[in-house]
Amino acid sequence: MIQMKTFLKVIDNSGALVVECINVMGRRRIASVGDEIVCAVKKAKPAAIGTAATAGSSSGAGGQKLKKGDVARALVVRQRKEIRRLDGSFISFDDNAVVMLNKQGQPLGNRVMGAIARECRQKRWAKIVSMAPKVI
Repeated sequence: MIQMKTFLKVIDNSGALVVECINVMGRRRIASVGDEIVCAVKKAKPAAIGTAATAGSSSGAGGQKLKKGDVARALVVRQRKEIRRLDGSFISFDDNAVVMLNKQGQPLGNRVMGAIARECRQKRWAKIVSMAPKVI
């Protein structure tokens, strides 16, 4: 159950570490796993100082795509509130987590760290599911 002002952990390598939900896409007030939200970056990885960052190299922090204050879309992949599955079982996670997206719905990072929920596959997010190391 993700709503406005909820802080979420970012589990990809887009440069953001913590984001705050500022809007739920669609005509709903709360988002669940597999839903798209609009977020403001509250905490980001520090930018690299030196020539590597200005040259645009993809290694290290030079490939950082988001910085503090940026507004971007995100996909909810884990939530603390339990989710009921079709077989009657319930699943919940230890944290609320997202994967950052661009305006076209493509992931900003090229790596996803940590497990994600199987509901993402059922809601047309196969690209993100294929990047995840574990699907629960």
